[in-house]
Amino acid sequence: MEAGFIGLGKMGFPLAKKLLQAGIKIIAWDHDKNAVDKFRTAGGIGADGPEEITTSLGKKRVIWLMVPAGNAIDGILDTLTPLLEEGDIIIDGGNSFYKDSVRRAHQLAAKGIHFIDCGTSGGLLGAEEGACLMVGGENETVAHCEPLFRILALENGYFHCGPAGSGHFVKMIHNGIEYGMMQAIGEGFDLMQHSGFDLNLKKIARLWSHGSVIRSWLMDLTGDALERDPDMVSHHGVIQHSGEGKWAAQTALEFEIPAPVITHSLLARFSSLQSNSFGARIVAALRKEFGGHNTINP
Repeated sequence: MEAGFIGLGKMGFPLAKKLLQAGIKIIAWDHDKNAVDKFRTAGGIGADGPEEITTSLGKKRVIWLMVPAGNAIDGILDTLTPLLEEGDIIIDGGNSFYKDSVRRAHQLAAKGIHFIDCGTSGGLLGAEEGACLMVGGENETVAHCEPLFRILALENGYFHCGPAGSGHFVKMIHNGIEYGMMQAIGEGFDLMQHSGFDLNLKKIARLWSHGSVIRSWLMDLTGDALERDPDMVSHHGVIQHSGEGKWAAQTALEFEIPAPVITHSLLARFSSLQSNSFGARIVAALRKEFGGHNTINP
């Protein structure tokens, strides 16, 4: 099997490399020529642009996008669409808004081009060792691309959620839940930091990773972060958001479904722009741990 790959950033590169190492022929391009050169060094085929990818692939081309949500995706699709043929497949593996994915699927279907939205979770470690994939698209199209999903996902870490848009919808809700879990961890450790007891927060995080009700990968990462920086002095408590939590809160309002934890955790990120609490630094450190987000104290 072969595939094109556009976007060799911090998530895209290890995903493309994992496919390559599994024996998939990958032809990749990125705006950053250094990233393309690095991919060539890893044994892949580097392209000079999207057109070279389309001309290098055979019939029923599959092109995977790992591009920032929004206008960047539409710009790539505007470039690719005239170069594609009926039956070709586009996979958006980024964090696009699900309504945009539904719209793009309809627009491409009018030209006979298939679209799959693939929510990708697991952070940098997941990209290298096995991710959790939430996929939306037509049954036959998803089945055709399933070998790629099986390679990239952990065992039992891939699910075809439903039609186009459903994969990114499920990923949006996943990230909303993630916001709430991280906020609760940050607030809890902030309370312990100010308890008046001389608590070893690193050891408590490790304790809670063994048998407690709240044991989780996020708790493991909390212990890792506290191991390196017990007072969180290297992190600035400004917690950025990449869109999904905001979309989840907006969707809750649209559906008139109460989602106070998700909404509060989003508002806490907004308020972090004006504070630098220990709890905010814990959440910032967690984002650094799993996603490689820049949180370093200036």
